[in-house]
Amino acid sequence: MDIDVLGALAVRENGISVTPTAPKPRQVLALLALHADQVVPVASLTEELWGENPPRSARTTLQTYVLQLRELISTALKSAPADDRPCTAKDVLITSPGGYLLNSGGGSSDVREFERLAGLGYRAMDAGDFPGAARQLRDSLALWSGSAFADVQAGPQLDMEIRRLEETRLCALDQRIEADLRLGRHRELLGELTVLVSRYRTHENLHGQFMLALHRSGRRSEALHVYQRLRAALVRELGLEPSAALRRLQRSILMAGPEQTLDAAGTGNERLTRVG
Repeated sequence: MDIDVLGALAVRENGISVTPTAPKPRQVLALLALHADQVVPVASLTEELWGENPPRSARTTLQTYVLQLRELISTALKSAPADDRPCTAKDVLITSPGGYLLNSGGGSSDVREFERLAGLGYRAMDAGDFPGAARQLRDSLALWSGSAFADVQAGPQLDMEIRRLEETRLCALDQRIEADLRLGRHRELLGELTVLVSRYRTHENLHGQFMLALHRSGRRSEALHVYQRLRAALVRELGLEPSAALRRLQRSILMAGPEQTLDAAGTGNERLTRVG
């Protein structure tokens, strides 16, 4: 079974889609697919579908959705030659004590591949291999075709998972930009960072990276303007001042003067962790 959730939901068995079109069964499959090869408790599925006030028929209705998913899986399994058909739909979508498990059968998962590549990128960063880190992190981010579960009506459980996945995406993006800055690719980053700081108005790491890239591209006054714009957004939206690390970066740019650049491994690359 091949599973994609970093964008539109796509679950395939033998290359055939088993993704339902109806919203509720789609939610069930989405949660099972994200936690493939793990038991998802009935309580989690119930909360996802109906929140804190499930109907009395919740368990029966959930079983109906599971049956609908098994019908799709069964149809996909029948497309394989009989000799290559070692399992039934119940072996793929398994009923376990207290929940259900989607057996991926060792198939692909874009989330798992993203986590694997991002992990390689982080280890390369720690080892000072910035070209390797930039490459691995870029490959991990290329697996995203949009927001996670972009075409799924998300309940409480999926909403929480979407936020978690978005945070992991931002962390990988932050580290990939960091690696590119270490490699002197500041001019190449300007367009991307312009879009990112507009989207994440109070994300300090991205603003700090944008300030550094602008300054090292000879655009000191614009770098200082980015700081002032971020400060205004932090005060207005969060009631907070910029972090000490970002204030130090601003002072470094002021003191460096328009003709100087900051060291790629210096003040400009302190970790700026506040995210809004």
